[in-house]
Amino acid sequence: MIPAAPLPMQPTRPLRWQQLWRDAIRDPRELLDLLGLGGTMPLSDAAAAQFPLRVPRGFVARMRHGDRHDPLLRQVLPVDEESRVVPGFGLDAVGDAAARAGHGVIHKYNGRALLVATGSCAVHCRYCFRRHFPYADETAAAGDWHEALQAIRADDSLHEVILSGGDPLSLSTAKLTALTDALRTIPHVRRLRIHTRLPIVLPERVDDELTDWLAGLPWPLVVVVHANHANEFDPSVDAAMARLRAAGAILLNQAVLLRGVNDDVDTLATLSERGHAAGVLPYYLHQLDRVAGAAHFEVSDDEALSLHAALRARMPGYLVPKLVREIAGEASKRPL
Repeated sequence: MIPAAPLPMQPTRPLRWQQLWRDAIRDPRELLDLLGLGGTMPLSDAAAAQFPLRVPRGFVARMRHGDRHDPLLRQVLPVDEESRVVPGFGLDAVGDAAARAGHGVIHKYNGRALLVATGSCAVHCRYCFRRHFPYADETAAAGDWHEALQAIRADDSLHEVILSGGDPLSLSTAKLTALTDALRTIPHVRRLRIHTRLPIVLPERVDDELTDWLAGLPWPLVVVVHANHANEFDPSVDAAMARLRAAGAILLNQAVLLRGVNDDVDTLATLSERGHAAGVLPYYLHQLDRVAGAAHFEVSDDEALSLHAALRARMPGYLVPKLVREIAGEASKRPL
């Protein structure tokens, strides 16, 4: 008897980003077990209930196994310190409510309108300045963007639209296309900017459909990604950055100065170098927005200024981000 020839191996199709999104870790104990830290670290059920854990498995794979001080883990793990009431830390740290110009539209700075496109994110960062934002009532995508578009159309001083959130790339590309098709009809809109963490934490989101949409946009395009530590980059992120650049996007990175994550000059220098290797230039290094639940991440202004001076002494100017703080009601970010 002649044995049957084995069937040829079928190539494994990569999972679509939506499936990877749904498969994100939501249980802090599962996260610690995956990292070999189960039972060794205190968790806060209260913090997790108030602001639930969400982190993609690909991002977890970049964390150091067995390291309770891993800088990526620290950004996402709910801890008891979040429940402390600290004077000066509130629910609306940057004055979003006072700058409301329409449903999900924030108009703080001259010539620019920010759309809170959605409340969804692929990762829940514990220091998020919008962790208390009323997304259920204030998302620009509601009603097919109708009120948000009306607000932009009515103000011809607005030349740049910034998509933020949540994370705007958590929306389907079809929904984003509907928005930009409408923006094309507003002659005073000249630039589009996208603030997103997805290409870092879920790089699979940068798929063919997304890059085709980006490449077809009629405006100069800036994509501002968000990485706080060099370990957030890996080959999958590098590939996503290359695809965004090929679609015509200028890539910038904004980071937040975080206690226990990147509060030393070597880490900041390595972040700038690693981002540049992936085609991303440093843009802002934010002093922490003083949102309730994030006080344990704060680095003093004196420390921040010292770190920034050391970074300037070490790095070429184009690899030194601007050190800034956002203050509610001011006309721009305040340089430190």
